[in-house]
Amino acid sequence: MDSRAEIREFLASRRARLTPAQVGLPTHGTRRVKGLRREEVALLAGVSPDYYIRLERGGLSGASPAVIDALARALRLDETERGHLFDLAQAGRDATGRRLPRSRSARVRPEVQRMLDAIMAPAVVRNARADVLATNQLGSALYAPVFDDPVRPANTARFAFLDPRARDFYVGWEQTADNIAARLRAEAGRNPLDRGLTDLVGELCMRSPDFAARWARHDVFAHRAGEKRLHHPVVGALDLNFEAMQLTADPQLTLIIYTADAGSKSQDALDLLASWSASLADPAPSER
Repeated sequence: MDSRAEIREFLASRRARLTPAQVGLPTHGTRRVKGLRREEVALLAGVSPDYYIRLERGGLSGASPAVIDALARALRLDETERGHLFDLAQAGRDATGRRLPRSRSARVRPEVQRMLDAIMAPAVVRNARADVLATNQLGSALYAPVFDDPVRPANTARFAFLDPRARDFYVGWEQTADNIAARLRAEAGRNPLDRGLTDLVGELCMRSPDFAARWARHDVFAHRAGEKRLHHPVVGALDLNFEAMQLTADPQLTLIIYTADAGSKSQDALDLLASWSASLADPAPSER
């Protein structure tokens, strides 16, 4: 991925979504650009227009942290977007010197798998490009449609955009699709030389107009905690809460645990899902 192009398109997209009124600037005459002009962003950030133009053209790698912070404030970036801007600046600096692609091993340590198996709720481990690398039994049952694809590792982004069943499985598919594309965009800022990520994005852009349109927005998203609404083909509606935690010893991996409110219909559905998955794992009497 071209770090200068990423910087240019991200800054331009954030500038385009703001109006002068939103940032307390007057409007004079006819405006021929969507959102703020470059000179208006420069004024808000406290830099010269010429310097801001150089930054937006991809020259962010030479900017100081104070300047990047000022840009983030001027463009009203949230925490995730601000982090993405710093990642893009770092990627530009790295691209000027000798740098090897960052390794993204698909190996999950046995200790991590034992931890998963000890968790009573559905739990999965994935990497930042949405590969599901390990699960416990209930996690496999929860994401059974994703694992129907014989390609390994199973990938939730590929499922969401390339499998027609995803629109039934994810309740509120549009928001889920937005979040997945934005998570991949954030990861591309952190690791622009990740070949696996580049290949995945290329495949999705070629095969899914829905993904390509979202990728072009340059939105970023951090997957930390929230709600997940699914319609499971076996147990029906599931309204779940999730917590996503980076593994300290394996920072490239994220543990995600799903829970339901006690006594809720979703908890009843999870209990039914556990019974169903146990019946699949337990051999028939004739096989014992």
